[in-house]
Amino acid sequence: MDNKQPLIVSRRHFLVKGAAVVASAALSPSIMAGAGQQKSLGVALVGLGYYSTDLLAPALQLTKHCHLAGIVTGTPDKAKVWKEKYEIKDKNIYDYRNFDSIKDNPDIDIVYVVLPPSMHKEYVIRAAKAGKHVFCEKPMALTSRDCQEMIKVCREQKVGLAIGYRCQHDPNTREYMDIARQQKLGKVKYISVAASYVESRKGHWKMKRAIGGGSMYDMGVYALQGARLAAGEEPVAVTAQSVVNRPEIFSEADEMMMFQLKFPSGAIASCMGGHGANANYLKVNYEKGTLFMEPFSSYKNNKGTSTLGVIDHPLENQQARQMDEDALALLSGKPLTVPGEEGLRDIRIVEAIYAAVKSGKEVRLA
Repeated sequence: MDNKQPLIVSRRHFLVKGAAVVASAALSPSIMAGAGQQKSLGVALVGLGYYSTDLLAPALQLTKHCHLAGIVTGTPDKAKVWKEKYEIKDKNIYDYRNFDSIKDNPDIDIVYVVLPPSMHKEYVIRAAKAGKHVFCEKPMALTSRDCQEMIKVCREQKVGLAIGYRCQHDPNTREYMDIARQQKLGKVKYISVAASYVESRKGHWKMKRAIGGGSMYDMGVYALQGARLAAGEEPVAVTAQSVVNRPEIFSEADEMMMFQLKFPSGAIASCMGGHGANANYLKVNYEKGTLFMEPFSSYKNNKGTSTLGVIDHPLENQQARQMDEDALALLSGKPLTVPGEEGLRDIRIVEAIYAAVKSGKEVRLA
């Protein structure tokens, strides 16, 4: 019977004073000086992998309130290609050794960290200490302690910190969030959500747990976000199971993560994040109806239906909407849509999920 006793994870270890960055204090002197005139903030992308190359850089050609101004890369060949393609000035091209000198560059207002998760903390903190606002890709960091330190330093340096949860900027996501908040279909009773694709690259960083690999940190946070946002409340307990079907590829990290969440209202969620199957859906059963989104967390064309009607809001580019809304928030002194505290909430739950896998027991979020 003892093996069924729940573990307790105290929330006191994860509390951060303040629910969000105080937006008015987050404005840097350069932005404050030109708040009346400056309509576009310069963004430097740190890390020029797939996401920066294929998604963020093209999106920055569509934005109105921010633009691609600089890059940080350890590969000279990439720097040359990007310089020519996007007409980036030599003085706005950095490597990881001279990155800290970015503090003296008025062309750069925002640093977007697009590196493996184990590197997020270092470069978020270095960017903040250079006086730059920070956009950080998900997952925010590997531990809740790292998240707290990132939030603390950004607050001390009076810069904004936004996490790259693009879906929270998507009007289709916002519609099902609104259904939960306003209880348009009554209370949420049951949620089923999956975010997964088949990953087969041997040796890729996503297969290396120490630097942030594994399905939970990658796709699992989408499923976690879907459940939390659809529920409209925070979970109080988790159980979880990790599965590896291809040990020749996933020798260090989880290939599939199944996890179950309990919420204060009594709602429950069955969730899956994976690298071993193709799935992208969210289903919600309410007291007075249902909702089904497929896909719910893709880069485009998220859509679905509910008892209230069709959910299909056109959106040209998620990443452009995300960066424009965050840049406008910084320019206008308004709260960021997805501040660091939101990233912290997810990582606190991710830690509990891994604890549940290790123990085989329910882990409570006290």
